[in-house]
Amino acid sequence: MHPIHARSNASRTTTGKRVALVLLTTGVLGGCAITEPVVRPEFALPDHWSEAASGTAAKLPDTWWQDFGSPQLDALVAEALLAAPDLLIQAERVVQAELALRQAGASLLPSLSLAGGSGVQSAEGDESGSTSVNLNARYEVDLWGRLAASRDASRANLTATRFDRDAARLSMVANVATLWFQSLALAERVDIARNNLAIAERVLRVVQARYDNGAASALELSQQRSTVLNQRKAIEPLEVTLRQTRSALAILLGRNPQAGFIVGERLAGLQVPAVSAGLPSELLLRRPDIAASEAGLAAAAANVAATRAALLPSISLSAGAATSSAELLSLVGRNSVLSLSASLLQTIFDGGRLAADVDIQRSRQRELVETHRRTVLAALKEVEDALADSARDANQETAQREILAEAQRSLRLAELRYREGADSLLTVLDAQRTLFSAQDQMAQLRLARLTDAVNLYKALGGGWQAPSDG
Repeated sequence: MHPIHARSNASRTTTGKRVALVLLTTGVLGGCAITEPVVRPEFALPDHWSEAASGTAAKLPDTWWQDFGSPQLDALVAEALLAAPDLLIQAERVVQAELALRQAGASLLPSLSLAGGSGVQSAEGDESGSTSVNLNARYEVDLWGRLAASRDASRANLTATRFDRDAARLSMVANVATLWFQSLALAERVDIARNNLAIAERVLRVVQARYDNGAASALELSQQRSTVLNQRKAIEPLEVTLRQTRSALAILLGRNPQAGFIVGERLAGLQVPAVSAGLPSELLLRRPDIAASEAGLAAAAANVAATRAALLPSISLSAGAATSSAELLSLVGRNSVLSLSASLLQTIFDGGRLAADVDIQRSRQRELVETHRRTVLAALKEVEDALADSARDANQETAQREILAEAQRSLRLAELRYREGADSLLTVLDAQRTLFSAQDQMAQLRLARLTDAVNLYKALGGGWQAPSDG
């Protein structure tokens, strides 16, 4: 064998052995990756709800809003899930988190770069050209798991963002249902106010006739006119609030605020579903916001691991291939060079920046632990409040039905006795005010019961269930 070739082969063999040794060493050290446990708050969940009898509940339906028996609400929710700006915004945040995870995963792979160039030099009338091409590869050996921890943090952030999207979907549906029920209640209250105005005007005609015949005083006539004017004045604020509620619902759906709604439903025709709360311990798996907070704890642990690993040395492997030629735009007669290197980098002094990064991430982790604790406690309170409101308003509505029936009867008797001269106008006025208030209260209590059911569905997670790890 030619001596030059022999030396060249020996050099390649020695280089290959060194590369293999570096890769073997890094592979062994790769088992020293730094990890951090997920820190969770410690608290004891109650065994039962204070406001209702607890028990294992059947899974809530994903389409829980259909339990109200409102076809128009079903259509509005379907529209919101497709076109609501808030949900589209949240969907883009999920896309951004997916791209961030892809970006973090790319840091674990080698990077390749290709560079090429040609040039012409002129000196004293002589011109010469050259062409070169360079291919470089670089790979950072993730000895301590810093890059893997950053990828894990991005994965946990993606999981949290997806849960946030689910929570936004639940909140969106609840808001659509609440605004729809409010618009129905306001429309009904406007109708009640107009009916009451018609009653007041009817009584005014009776008083006017009695006054014309000398059977009623000018004071009685003035009092009834005041009642008519006050009743007429009460209609406009309700109409304005109704328009504002419908415009808020339109914006929620992504419509023009001036868009109209076809209303063919009445509060009395809607159902108030019975919702079983289940056990408090089940709530942790039924709320997407709690799941998102839990994913945030996993991301915090991964961030702590990444900053701790950044304190340790890093090893990078580089390889390059270059070829050049003295001919312009030609690689004929080229010279080729191959290179392979490994580098070790350890920060000796940075003024405490890296150590401060670790402390910042640990503080952030403690913050998220307390935030998670607050999220769980707030969820427990929301269920308790929704249960209490549902029971209270159900009892209130039952009592109000009896009050309304008596108020209607009292007004009929008062009008009859006033026509016969057995009672004064004051009795009629009191009966009118009682009936007006009872009817308005009835509409508001019906709205409250529907809203209570929506709030309870939302507090219980609305049929959402945490995905299994498998």
